[in-house]
Amino acid sequence: MSLLLVGMDSTIVNVALPSIRRDLNVSLSGLQWTIDAYILVLASLLMLSGSTADRLGRRRIFQTGLVLFTIGSLLCSLAPGLGWLIAFRMVQAVGASMLNPVAMSIITNVFTEPRQRARAIGVWGGVVGISLGLGPVIGGVLVETVGWRSIFWINIPIGIAAIGLTARFIPESKAPRARGVDAVGQILVIVALASLTYAIIDAPRAGWASPTIVGLLGLALVATVTLLVYEPRRIDPLLDLRFFRSAPFSGATAIAICAFGAFSGFLFLNTLYLQEVRGLSALQAGLCTLPLAVMALIFAPLSGRLVGARGPRIPVLAAGAAMCAGGLMLTGLTRDTSLVWLLASYVVFGLGFGLVNAPITNTALSGMPRSQAGVAAAVASTSRQVGAALGVAVVGSVLSSGLAGPLSTGFAVASRPAWWIVSGCGLAVLGIGALTTGPWAVGTADRTAHLFDEAR
Repeated sequence: MSLLLVGMDSTIVNVALPSIRRDLNVSLSGLQWTIDAYILVLASLLMLSGSTADRLGRRRIFQTGLVLFTIGSLLCSLAPGLGWLIAFRMVQAVGASMLNPVAMSIITNVFTEPRQRARAIGVWGGVVGISLGLGPVIGGVLVETVGWRSIFWINIPIGIAAIGLTARFIPESKAPRARGVDAVGQILVIVALASLTYAIIDAPRAGWASPTIVGLLGLALVATVTLLVYEPRRIDPLLDLRFFRSAPFSGATAIAICAFGAFSGFLFLNTLYLQEVRGLSALQAGLCTLPLAVMALIFAPLSGRLVGARGPRIPVLAAGAAMCAGGLMLTGLTRDTSLVWLLASYVVFGLGFGLVNAPITNTALSGMPRSQAGVAAAVASTSRQVGAALGVAVVGSVLSSGLAGPLSTGFAVASRPAWWIVSGCGLAVLGIGALTTGPWAVGTADRTAHLFDEAR
């Protein structure tokens, strides 16, 4: 239920963007921040939440996250303006950061037998895929029938039920050894992600050569380099760089960034196209994305079972090929593109996205000791959110740069480079998946696990 909340909320807001823009008089960059403020806070805090849960108790942090997310949802539904909405979205994100990695850590510590764990992770990945796919459909119905504020109301009863069920069914667990708090590392992560995203979103307005944008990009670079130099010197780093000696783990991280960047960009562009260019209502736009949701619904659980039976290689390669093809189908998009062709692209892209979640999680955790499950799962979840934030920022920036007039007339031409970026992300998933799921990659994962055994 917690994963349903977080996954659905990541996409349900997309279909409400045009309504929010009209009601609160928001610019295109304002719409980007409505999505990215949530994702950035979520991405920045995931690793801290994962290590904190390992130290203080996974059930305790999990329940705290549910409470914060539910309260944040209520506040979002009452927001009087864009600034308040963005601030309350950030409250939601603080709570959401305590859910995904902690849920995965709970699963990993409850299911100790590798085959059972792979099947459980498959179910987990299936829920993520289903929730992300259903978000636009449910959002369209709510926006059309009740209004955009209702997309936040739906979280409240689910959150309250999840809090009670957690107390009843989830056992408390902690890591064998408590990890220290890495405040400096946490600050560096926030500075790097926030400054990079702000620069990408604001660049079309200010210009890439403006002192503000150059300064923000420089700040992101300095923060990243400082993080890479500082973290290996700590006993308990926020980001343990030894994880990346495992080719499957590094590959899963890169695949997550590319796949979720493609998915968030795909949804952002389609929401604007269907409502602003084609003139569809929020409900009609949500129903148009139903094929994407159906394919995620079908193929996410199948991917989990396939990973459990045959490993991650086949589903991740198929996912990359399908996502690349789905993006390519829309590179020639016009105002009058056939609806059948549009829906076909959603089917192809949704198939790929449905397949990609389970192999990301399984590959990220393969070979990792259970004592590191919370941190490893948090890095994988962070990669998803970083990809989602950058996807919206990049495609929105490309769209803004190419837009010569209003969205209704200039979108089709201005969005074509963005569709090529979406397709390129799918191609990257295919290539990285092929490189990091073979015998050589498995060997690097085994050697990385021994590093932690020796340290312990």
